Amino acid sequence: MLERAPHSPMATTGWLEGWRLTFGGEDLGWEGALATIVEDAGSRVFVVIYDVTPLDEERLDRWEGGELGMHTKLRLRVQTMDGSVLPWLYVLDAYEGGLPSARYLGVLADAAEAAGAPADYVDDLRTRPCSGITG
Repeated sequence: MLERAPHSPMATTGWLEGWRLTFGGEDLGWEGALATIVEDAGSRVFVVIYDVTPLDEERLDRWEGGELGMHTKLRLRVQTMDGSVLPWLYVLDAYEGGLPSARYLGVLADAAEAAGAPADYVDDLRTRPCSGITG
């Protein structure tokens, strides 16, 4: 996020209840499938919430392929230590499935760990099946 939204500090972390982290869009031309979320009543996703400036929001929209229609921006309720908030999240407009690259999973796991995700959550990211592409 520092590269994509340099003016937007981390605000807090929390859990997106009733959603599951998954991957899709493998056919879109990157090194593997991309992270996204899907509704799943028994699951939850650890999230980091940023205080995004309007300039950085425009940059993120472009980065996430907004003009290409690759993502939908949804406002979803996240449970934090200070109560619930309604941040924007980008959800991939592609079929679920495909494998992320090892490099991409490593980046996700490192970011989750740095943000304070529980060790079992980080371990799950590090041990997910991947394509083996390292970058």
